[in-house]
Amino acid sequence: MTTPAPAPVPAQPASAEKWNVLSIVGFVLSLIGFNVVAIVLGFIALNQVKKTGERGRGLAIAAIIIGFVYIVIGIIFFVVFASIIASNPNITTTY
Repeated sequence: MTTPAPAPVPAQPASAEKWNVLSIVGFVLSLIGFNVVAIVLGFIALNQVKKTGERGRGLAIAAIIIGFVYIVIGIIFFVVFASIIASNPNITTTY
């Protein structure tokens, strides 16, 4: 007698359940405030997700967007603060 063949397993891509680690790390770093690193990791993660088909494309895009938005907001605050100080030369800090 021969042993029966095992039941077929439904075809599922191996990477469908796997998350891209760099996209997760980039997203978390963008929330913490390490914006330049988050942007770089976001772009690397997007490239990896495209090649491997892993999950995490949205997190990588979010890391990039949040990183750029925080940098732009920081530049705006710096310009506003510097213009306030420049327009008021009589502001002194004496102790």
